[in-house]
Amino acid sequence: MDCLQTITRHKGSLCGQFFLFTIWLSSFQDVVGLLTLVEYSHVSSTTELANPPNTDLFEPIEISPAVFPHLPSPTESFPPMYPSFPATYEPVLTGKCPVNFSAISSILNKTASDCSLPLASLVGNVICCPQFSSLLHIFQGYYSTNSDKLVLQDGMANDCFSDIISILASRGANSTIPTICSVKSSNLTGGSCPIKDVSTFERIVNTSKLLEACSTVDPLKECCRPVCRPAIMDAAVQISVSHSVMSDNKNSLGETSHVDALNDCKGVVSSWLSRKLSADAANTTFRILSACKVNKVCPLNFSQPTDVIKACRNIAAPSPSCCSSLNTYIAGIQKQMLITNRQAIMCATMFGSMLQKGGVMTNIYELCDVDLKDFSLQAYGQQGCLLRSLPADVDFDNSTGFSFTCDLSDNIAAPWPSSTSISSLSLCAPEMSLPALPTSQTSGNSGCHGGRLKFLVSIFLFFVLSTLMC
Repeated sequence: MDCLQTITRHKGSLCGQFFLFTIWLSSFQDVVGLLTLVEYSHVSSTTELANPPNTDLFEPIEISPAVFPHLPSPTESFPPMYPSFPATYEPVLTGKCPVNFSAISSILNKTASDCSLPLASLVGNVICCPQFSSLLHIFQGYYSTNSDKLVLQDGMANDCFSDIISILASRGANSTIPTICSVKSSNLTGGSCPIKDVSTFERIVNTSKLLEACSTVDPLKECCRPVCRPAIMDAAVQISVSHSVMSDNKNSLGETSHVDALNDCKGVVSSWLSRKLSADAANTTFRILSACKVNKVCPLNFSQPTDVIKACRNIAAPSPSCCSSLNTYIAGIQKQMLITNRQAIMCATMFGSMLQKGGVMTNIYELCDVDLKDFSLQAYGQQGCLLRSLPADVDFDNSTGFSFTCDLSDNIAAPWPSSTSISSLSLCAPEMSLPALPTSQTSGNSGCHGGRLKFLVSIFLFFVLSTLMC
């Protein structure tokens, strides 16, 4: 098995150019200079992920349907194939946001990289939107350091939010981040949370307990044996309920509005944490909490697999028509976005349940050789990329441009659900831990570790765009 797969982005607009380039590349893919090697990823043991959480404290991160990068018209010419670099410039700010943005410049740079123009929609669910959400929390905390307020007023929120987007865009980020991540300036205001000032917050909440729980978050244990998430929820409940107690009006908040207030209050709690933690420590905490959320759900959109059900309903052995129909359906899924290895398990199980409900009882994943990586965005040949379940970033290097790390590149079979329901599925349970990675026969070679790849974005996007144009 090849240790690495090279995926490239060539800026050509016609399918014919794509096929000619593919033929040329196939004769060139052994050149070592195009390969980037990274260390093999270790998957956490099942003993570290033993007890599933009792309650679901967070809703999934909202993300708009994948919007692929703008495709130039056939008359536009592309430059030669070089690494992708951000186009930077001086931003035009409103002048109405009283914040020295240089103080959080490192977090702004990380967000701009994670939400880079060509990649934001493709990694939005896993990388861009969690990092952008973290940036907003950190900004709230930094803004409040010189006042008693944990949130911004509406007018100031509009101006500061506009400046944040302008700064990110000037550093190479996609200017449509608010649309991609379904975020508005109102996210900076605390919404319907009744407590928004520091003094009242610290009088109601056990801040020592909150700070102790969230100062250092264990990325391997937090999702299954949470410490910080319950502490944030407890604090949010206390400040959301306090309004009813203080006003002595138990009916002042309806059930729906109380849920909204609770969600808004979690943002206020995060703002307070950002005020107390360093920007890097707060970013680490929020990204780990986001990883727990995104890995609980499959972010892909599945249309009704009518043709697959029709072709595969009554088979018990490999069937060309069934596998052809299945591959065609999955090829459509592969154009949506990059997902994590744990999301791939959720997606494979969800899709398998849809097929079972339609009467497909045979494990057609096994019959048709469907792997976990088949549910993520594809690039070179049949090689898919699954991102790590732990918080990941898009890396930027002055010489290689943007790149990101892929895990589980080996052929790990997609899990066929044991029943038509996935309501009891928990990735914290030992039986649902990630499959063991095969040991590469070439693992003894110098610098070759087989399982985890670092792909250059400029290389990767060529195949993505070529697939879409064809």
